Amino acid sequence: MKLYADRPFRWGLQVAADLFAVFLTGFAIWLAMEVHEQVMRLRAPGDGLINAGNGLRGTFDSAADNADDVPLVGGALADALHTGSDASTKLSEAGQWQVEAVTDLAWWLAAVLIAMPVLFLLVTWLPLRVRFIRKATAGARLRRLGDGGRDLLALRALVTQPLPRLAAAGEVTEGWRARDPEVLAELARWELHRLGLRPHP
Repeated sequence: MKLYADRPFRWGLQVAADLFAVFLTGFAIWLAMEVHEQVMRLRAPGDGLINAGNGLRGTFDSAADNADDVPLVGGALADALHTGSDASTKLSEAGQWQVEAVTDLAWWLAAVLIAMPVLFLLVTWLPLRVRFIRKATAGARLRRLGDGGRDLLALRALVTQPLPRLAAAGEVTEGWRARDPEVLAELARWELHRLGLRPHP
């Protein structure tokens, strides 16, 4: 498998693009973790509401149990205290809702911060790299085949080279039809150069 070009300039561009992709992915993960941590700090008021509600509910319930023992007004007093216990439960539920909302927001923000650059790389960088690897691997395989591979590379060059270049080299088509080794080698060099590979040794 041919991962990188043979020619230094193109090799440098590919390495730089790969390093950028790795850096962008790592930075996105780091940023997502930082944002997640910072947003999760917003759950502190919700935790406070939960703790306060639970504490108040315990206090009201204990007071209501003791109020039942008071003669004459014990039942009414206990009912009033149970109403306070119900309000404490609603306070805890509000805190729980806030904690869940903050937690969901933190996870969604982290997911978006990771997904956006990764999706960008999947749409731009990855297809280019896969296309190059496939073509360069095939070109390197043909280069190793000797004359047979040279002829196929020459044919490919005739198909892919710009028409003005072919027209400027009028002897190329005649040489290719006559199977001139020098012309075939030159065409093969054109194609290998287009793929970023060195010509036949």
